[in-house]
Amino acid sequence: MRATLLFLLVSTFLMGCNTVQGVGKDLEKVGEVIQQKAK
Repeated sequence: MRATLLFLLVSTFLMGCNTVQGVGKDLEKVGEVIQQKAK
């Protein structure tokens, strides 16, 4: 389950980031998802 979730997050991250600013936004979104899953 975790491997699948991680794969989806990484795939979304790689598809969505085109610029350095985009990378920052994507990392922020990934962090938010991880925080929500941890609750």
